[in-house]
Amino acid sequence: MKILFTAEYEPSLKEQIEALGEVTMTGWAVGDPIMKEEDLIKLVGDVEILITSYDAITRAVIEAAPKLKLIACTRANPVNVDTAAAKERGIPVLFTPGRNSDSVAEMVFWYIISCARHACYAYKCMHDGQFLAPSDKVTANRQIGGNAADVMWGIDAGSPYTVFKGIDIKGKTLGIIGFGSIGRRVAKIAHAFGMNVLLYDPFVSEVDVDEIGQTKVDLPTLLKNSDFVSVHLKVTAETKGLMGKEQFAMMKPTAYFINTARAAVMDEAALVEAIRNGEIAGAGLDVYAVEPLREDHPFVTEMADRVVITPHICGATTDAIRHHTEMIISDIKRLYNNEPLLYVYRG
Repeated sequence: MKILFTAEYEPSLKEQIEALGEVTMTGWAVGDPIMKEEDLIKLVGDVEILITSYDAITRAVIEAAPKLKLIACTRANPVNVDTAAAKERGIPVLFTPGRNSDSVAEMVFWYIISCARHACYAYKCMHDGQFLAPSDKVTANRQIGGNAADVMWGIDAGSPYTVFKGIDIKGKTLGIIGFGSIGRRVAKIAHAFGMNVLLYDPFVSEVDVDEIGQTKVDLPTLLKNSDFVSVHLKVTAETKGLMGKEQFAMMKPTAYFINTARAAVMDEAALVEAIRNGEIAGAGLDVYAVEPLREDHPFVTEMADRVVITPHICGATTDAIRHHTEMIISDIKRLYNNEPLLYVYRG
């Protein structure tokens, strides 16, 4: 079959990709930018399988490919594919659910620990020149307890021991909103840290979450009782703006809000005000209402001591790319063998 391949992929699996058919690699697959609709239309005339990551596979692209039998999108949600147009043609759309679930779940705990221990703020302060000795000044470790050498910072208000004093996460409660692939992994890691877990997901039964230290509750109960609240939701009519002014007001003033999902599930302005007014202690964020984040945004200019930010990188691991490459290769082989496809998008 003729295959147009514009996706990110694991280089060590290139031979397996090329063995799938007559493969043409372009776009992101060869390090070029996301392709424009008109450029895709020029290439898909005789294509039977289209494999993409981020290109917009529009109705016009699909209609320009009369021989198209399969579209594969190497994402956990094929939002860049016109799935309705594909369905009208009877063209299955593959996706790769869970490809970066471990990547994101692991990062959630980087945010949690960074917030709990003010680690990123301490890092920033030291790189900004604070809590350092002059390079021309020789200091000696103080003697503590007679023989042990150590440094005693002191406990005054300006001491790093005081400024960055945090909390343990063992014994604290983590509220997980959304119990899908990522939410489930986050819960497992939380148990390993000795945390209690509260879950909110109206589409999951109590039986499915029945474990020691894990309880399904309604959203207000979760918000009022959690020390950390982590969101793992797709953007739907029901989830858009789910976390707003009213919800942030329900949280503990000592609690932190973590969002590694999508910015649309929170009211960003309400979050800024909740942090600014001390309604919650802070946040760990990888997604924003406008990306890239503006250089004059309050998260950047005034909240370095309360907000941990990253530029939408939680799913960015080489392992995630390997996972989605393996998943797509596997399902295309199943197509050739007339076996049921495992990763057909049915949303």
